[in-house]
Amino acid sequence: MVRFFVDPEEMQPDFLVLTGENAQHAKVLRLKNGEQVLVCDGQGRECLCTVSDVSPGQISLVVNRRQDSASEAAVQVSVYMAYPKADKLEHVIQKATELGAWEIVAFPSARCVSRPDEKSLKKKLERWQKIAASAAQQSGRGRIPQVATVGSFREALDRGGKADKALLFYENEDQKTLKQALRGTYTTVSLLTGPEGGLEIAEVEQAVQAGFQVCTLGKRILRCETAPLCALSAVMYDAGEF
Repeated sequence: MVRFFVDPEEMQPDFLVLTGENAQHAKVLRLKNGEQVLVCDGQGRECLCTVSDVSPGQISLVVNRRQDSASEAAVQVSVYMAYPKADKLEHVIQKATELGAWEIVAFPSARCVSRPDEKSLKKKLERWQKIAASAAQQSGRGRIPQVATVGSFREALDRGGKADKALLFYENEDQKTLKQALRGTYTTVSLLTGPEGGLEIAEVEQAVQAGFQVCTLGKRILRCETAPLCALSAVMYDAGEF
């Protein structure tokens, strides 16, 4: 079924109107009166609607039923990724959204080569959020993950350390596995990974002091864009989402 995202304030009780890009997309799809569509508020609520009128520039809908999205994971997983080079973060945002991430947070660390300035960061955030929205629509999600940034490694630790399971992945850890770290119950998880050059030992120690568990993702060294997606997939499997 065709899915559209609108701002929460546009979710009226009985009738909805699609305009702008949504109306253009509906036109491309050649929607007709009587067809059913799903309209989501991007926060986990959705409406099953019937097309009642197709006009130039807008599509009118009748709301049949409101419901919570059935495609959202029961566990909220936040992906914390140190700024990588090139467009690797875009790839992670897209795939993490498809896999069910609650949010994606980028941060600077000591070995980061890429450090966006304030001006470029604003434009990048807009693009990253659009990537998340597009991936959410394509994968049938009812919620668009928030893409955020923090100004320092310390901020990332303070923010991510509040989860039931705060996990950091380090290539020199060879004892605690992700399976061991996920023992017990949890509803929120933070997954933190470093940049291409990895995290410095001082950063790892700082994370432990902030409440993070240091884990291994196996005997092989994963690329910085592979590690967070690997960890996210494993958590979703452990939580019964696959």
